[in-house]
Amino acid sequence: MRNFYDFTFEQLEEFMPSIGEKKYRAQQLFTWIYKKNVTDFYKMSDISKSSQEKLASLINFKLPIVATKSLSEDKTLKLLVEFEDKSHVETVLMRYRYGNVACVSSQVGCNMGCKFCASGLFKKKRDLTSGEMVGQVLLLNEILAKEGEPPISHVVVMGTGEPFDNFTNVVNFLKTVNHHRALEIGARHLTVSTCGIPSKIKEFAHIGLQAKLAISLHAPTNLKRNSLMPINRAYPLEEVMEAVRYFEKETNKRTTFEYILLKDVNDSLGDAEDLATLIEGTLAFVNLIPYNEVEELGFKRSSDDRIKAFKDYLFKRGIYTNTRKEFGLDIDAACGQLRAKKK
Repeated sequence: MRNFYDFTFEQLEEFMPSIGEKKYRAQQLFTWIYKKNVTDFYKMSDISKSSQEKLASLINFKLPIVATKSLSEDKTLKLLVEFEDKSHVETVLMRYRYGNVACVSSQVGCNMGCKFCASGLFKKKRDLTSGEMVGQVLLLNEILAKEGEPPISHVVVMGTGEPFDNFTNVVNFLKTVNHHRALEIGARHLTVSTCGIPSKIKEFAHIGLQAKLAISLHAPTNLKRNSLMPINRAYPLEEVMEAVRYFEKETNKRTTFEYILLKDVNDSLGDAEDLATLIEGTLAFVNLIPYNEVEELGFKRSSDDRIKAFKDYLFKRGIYTNTRKEFGLDIDAACGQLRAKKK
C-alpha cells in the first residue's frame, strides 16, 4: 500500500491513470487532504463509491507518531518522531517574529561524521521518504493548530542527515510543501543545507524551484576542514566553491555559508581572513553560529569577543554577516545537537 504523502502532485497525476482513475483525481485528492484536512476517502463527496473503495485499498494516510515532546524556555519545540519501522528522528519548531519555522531531518542517522555534530554520533540507517519529511511538517502543523497558531511558514532541511545524500526524496518533499494545492510554503521560504556535494549543488540549480542553498562550511581551508568534516577529503573546497559559483550563476541566488565557531580551532582573525578570501566573488552571506556544545565531542564555544571580532572583520571585507539566533539550547534542539536521543 502506498503512502499518500510520498506522492508529489505530478506523481499522483501519473499514478491515477495507472489504477484506472482519471488524471484530475489527483487535484481532487490534494484539495481534500491538504486544503480540507480530510483523510477518509469515504468522506470525499465528489468521488464515486467504487473509486473510494479502490483508493482505500491502495493508499493510506499514515503519519509518523510523536514519541516525545520537549519545550524550551524560548518556546522552541522539539519532537522525537517515530516511523513505522520504529526508527526515530528529531524535528524542531522555531518561532520567529516572521513566522513558524520547521527544521526537518532527511535521514535516520548521518554518515557525514562531522566532528562537532551530535547527529554524526549515529551512523545512517536509511534515507527518509519524501512523505516522512512531509509528515514532520504536518505533525508540527497539527500542534500549532491546536494552540491557535498559524501553520509552518518556513522550512529548513537542517536536521539529522545530509540532504543531498537523499537528493530525490528531498526535492520531492520541497515540491510538495511548496505546491499551491498542498502546503503552499513559498519557495523562497525553503532552505536546504548541505556539507557540499558538488554534483548535487549543480543539480539543485535546475530543480525548478527558487529554494535557497546553504553550505555547511565551518572551516576556510582544506587542512582545517579535513580535520573537522571528513567529506572534504572527497570533495575539497575548490570543488565545492566551483559548484557554488555555478549555482549562483544559474539561479542568481545568494548562497548562505554556515560557519560554526569553535574555540581555538577556526575562530581566529587569520581564519576570518582565509574565509573572506575563499568566498570572495560570490553573492555570499555568512551565518556565524556560536557552537552548541555536545558533551561527548569536546569542542568549546568561542567567546563573545572572539565572535564579534570575527564578524567585524568580515564586514570590513564587505561580506554581509549575521550571528544566528539560538533556539532550544536547553532541550538540545539547537544547531548541531539533534541526535534522536530517547529519554
